Amino acid sequence: MAINELRSITTFIKAAELGSLRKAAQELGISPQAASKALAQLESHLDARLFHRTTRVMSLTDAGQRLLDDVQPAVLSMQRALLSARTAKDEFAGPLRIAGPRTTFQPILWRLVEEFCEIYPDIQPDILLEDRVGNWVEDRIDVGFRLSASPHEGVIARRLFPLQMVICGAPAYFERHGVPESLAALARHRCSAFRHPGTGKVVPWHVKLGEQTVDQPVVPAICSNDEIFELQAVLAGKALGQLAGVTAAPYIRAGQLIPVLLDHMPDFASYFVYFGSKTSQPARARAFIDLAVQRLAHNPDYVLSAEELWGTSGTGKTRTFSIP
Repeated sequence: MAINELRSITTFIKAAELGSLRKAAQELGISPQAASKALAQLESHLDARLFHRTTRVMSLTDAGQRLLDDVQPAVLSMQRALLSARTAKDEFAGPLRIAGPRTTFQPILWRLVEEFCEIYPDIQPDILLEDRVGNWVEDRIDVGFRLSASPHEGVIARRLFPLQMVICGAPAYFERHGVPESLAALARHRCSAFRHPGTGKVVPWHVKLGEQTVDQPVVPAICSNDEIFELQAVLAGKALGQLAGVTAAPYIRAGQLIPVLLDHMPDFASYFVYFGSKTSQPARARAFIDLAVQRLAHNPDYVLSAEELWGTSGTGKTRTFSIP
């Protein structure tokens, strides 16, 4: 239905209810001239007179009464539907579609969703975990997470915390194979590699050379498309790995993994939460974004400090190891 027809019909219904075109205009927030024009357009379109008019009174004709009986229930139903859609936007209930990377982010997202569900039990999270960069609009995402800001137009992004890519190994590995003193020495070591689940390609390690981040190809002794499998191989001392800081942090802090070649640890990316226009967000989406920023932004649990990486010496040199 064209908007002029909708306005004409609502003007007609309101005039019939109030018995006055002037009062109808006032109720609808339009000028009397606009109301008179809308009604005239409707009568011209139907080629029928809808009101008997005098200087003081207007009453429905037979054609007007039949039209009112036919359209009033449908218009009232439409108005109720619009009101329901407007109020649903402010409800803390209903579905919430969340997207995020499968690799590295699952444990973080689960803890966040778990806490959110405890606060708002009537909201149903719908989680989409994929390493590909999806289309925010086509996938109907309310809130998303990814490395780097979203490239999609109209999407707002807030930085949460940096991605650390840490080359590390278990003490058992270094006891058996020694410690690489340079990037060139990696060629003599057993390295793990990650095969991107979306492309099937082996992802090179990312390392820092000077002020640039470059790709460091490795010959994988172990290759997997699952980060947890790669983590288990590194923890078991079967290979060196370059792991995301959020994955490696608890094991480095517990002494189960030891970082090496820290001069070459890159700082090229960060995690972001992204979302659409603040004015059109459902209240449940706004609440989840607020919780995400509160729990994740600058959270030291997910970022290893210099002391944790280098040890307590703070010398900036590679850790020393006691190797038989």
